[in-house]
Amino acid sequence: MPQQSTPGRAYPDQYNEQLRLKVEKTRTEFEPFYPGELEVFASPEANYRMRAEFRVWHEGDRAHFAMYAPGEYKKPILIEDFSIGAQTINRLMPILLEELNQNPILKLRLYQAEFLTTLSGEALVTLIYHRPLDDEWQQHAVSLQAKLGISIIGRSRKQKLTLSTDYVTERFALESGSYVYRQYETGFTQPNAFVCTHMLNWACRVASTLPRERDLLELYCGNGNFTLPLSRFFNKVLATELSKLSTRAALENIELNGVDNVALIRLSAEEVSEAMTGVRSFRRLKDIELDQYDFSTIFVDPPRAGMDAQTCDFASRFDHILYISCNPETLRQNLEQLHSTHEVCQMALFDQFPYSEHRECGVLLRKRQGSHAG
Repeated sequence: MPQQSTPGRAYPDQYNEQLRLKVEKTRTEFEPFYPGELEVFASPEANYRMRAEFRVWHEGDRAHFAMYAPGEYKKPILIEDFSIGAQTINRLMPILLEELNQNPILKLRLYQAEFLTTLSGEALVTLIYHRPLDDEWQQHAVSLQAKLGISIIGRSRKQKLTLSTDYVTERFALESGSYVYRQYETGFTQPNAFVCTHMLNWACRVASTLPRERDLLELYCGNGNFTLPLSRFFNKVLATELSKLSTRAALENIELNGVDNVALIRLSAEEVSEAMTGVRSFRRLKDIELDQYDFSTIFVDPPRAGMDAQTCDFASRFDHILYISCNPETLRQNLEQLHSTHEVCQMALFDQFPYSEHRECGVLLRKRQGSHAG
């Protein structure tokens, strides 16, 4: 596969070929489970990444943004071209760097800079230091924040200074409607907003073919990225998430969007399966009457490790499984376990990370006739 020779640089002349190879590899790997048509969703060839992290490399009296090639963590590569980054990141990088180099207070022992941006151009920058941050630092940082029209957070060991806000507000205009999301500084968000839009639209199109009068269970809901648009296609949704920050963001996003048919509980996928199969009871479920739900579909968007065997077995009880995967290897392992009870009836490839080996997939599984899992 064509590779990036410099971290952060886009190579548009290589894009179509690298995507072709990803498509070919995906079709070959998953043909035993799905010989049908693979839907493919490409990324913009450049300026697609909405967040970025840079080391700050000090050389002489100047600071530089730097990254490392994989496996070469003692050889920083100074970043002069970050064309995979969003236009907002590229606009801010030279301006911010010049401001830092002209301000000894802000530059002193600065270790890392992180950017979080949105499709509308909103930006949050976190500056991370190897020293405590005092009132003098805060005074200079507040001035810089106002000058650049961004939000700034300062971090050092056991210290976080939020000068205005610690989140950005993303807006997605989808085929089924528009949605607003608070995306917090250290919380997980999809890095490629353009491909995320494709993923949300695909999931909604799939959901529109499922029984609307029945209910949805969602595991690993994060900040409600899929929860909000999918809620339109089901009677009720029970969403689960373990991370405290993601749970907070999801609850805020549910309220911001006026969604009234979603209940959210902070449980792991393993705990959900234990609760719903009667193995354990949880105090966090005291206000949720599980027997009032009529689930037909489970939606999962697990981490790279995929679903464990217990969660996979639990998922096999549902008529439909809608699965977003960031790791084809663990997706294949899960499909091997689910293959006896479910068949894949739709599959998509989302090119979330161009110029890399990474592939994101979506599958819809339907229970086989006569199958009685669990």
